[in-house]
Amino acid sequence: MKKKELEILLEKVEDIKEPDADKEQYSTPATVASELLHFAFMNGDIENRVVYDLGSGNGILGIGAKLLGAKEVVGIERDGRVIEVAQTNSKRLGVKVEFRKCDVREVEGKGDTVVMNPPFGAQRKNRYADRIFLEKAFEVAPVVYSIHNAGSESFLKSFIPHAAIHRFPVAFPLKKRFWFHKKEKKYIGVDIYRMKRE
Repeated sequence: MKKKELEILLEKVEDIKEPDADKEQYSTPATVASELLHFAFMNGDIENRVVYDLGSGNGILGIGAKLLGAKEVVGIERDGRVIEVAQTNSKRLGVKVEFRKCDVREVEGKGDTVVMNPPFGAQRKNRYADRIFLEKAFEVAPVVYSIHNAGSESFLKSFIPHAAIHRFPVAFPLKKRFWFHKKEKKYIGVDIYRMKRE
């Protein structure tokens, strides 16, 4: 499947209603999700692989991985109402994704690849959430694809010194979502990272 075809399919994924700012519930746009997933697919990290989607939200990354031929996809999300949206989305796109309700710290199981758009840890109540997700990701799988603020490479290299890291910059279209957002839409610089345990 071509990247544009994947993006068009992922545009059908419904967003969650009444997102929680403290939990940094930002949905991954179809443009960014298709970039990450196509990058992973071209590296041989999706097709016939067991893929975990940590902090799966509306399910867009896990659903996309299944559309690209993942053998099995497990989505991890602690918010039950968000899981309902993700399950509806997976049915809408005709794929089977197992969504589990649990905190990312409690995840058990092993996979081949992790895909995630973790909280950046920008909100006071969510400080260092990105580190929790990174630590768990490498417990689950040897290859991790993750979205981080532009300029995070030096932090990642120091936090995960045992990983080979490849960076892919993208523009993240951020729609007005919370009361503190001033513009209807703005683009923020983010990087997609492929990190492989050495």
